[in-house]
Amino acid sequence: MSATVFDDLKAGLQEALEYARGDRRGFKTPRIRSVDVQRVRRGLGLSQQGFADLFGVSLRTLQNWEQGHRQPEGPARVLLRVIERKPAAVFDALRGVRKRA
Repeated sequence: MSATVFDDLKAGLQEALEYARGDRRGFKTPRIRSVDVQRVRRGLGLSQQGFADLFGVSLRTLQNWEQGHRQPEGPARVLLRVIERKPAAVFDALRGVRKRA
């Protein structure tokens, strides 16, 4: 491992420790805008059940998102944004996952 890579990793870990200890100076939390889940799903040509199965969410959760009863939060919102913007990257990442499970 080169010294530059090591230094970058060390700096990143130090920042993570400071953040975990409550020092939020200089940190900006990204705001992920809401996602039109139904538009994303339909854009992929998937049924609700197909989308839920493929991306590992319950059908009921997906229906609640699409009907506006709930909003995706945290990692789900991030994943949906990636699916919306770069679906091929997600499909590539998922390739073979089911075979190993």
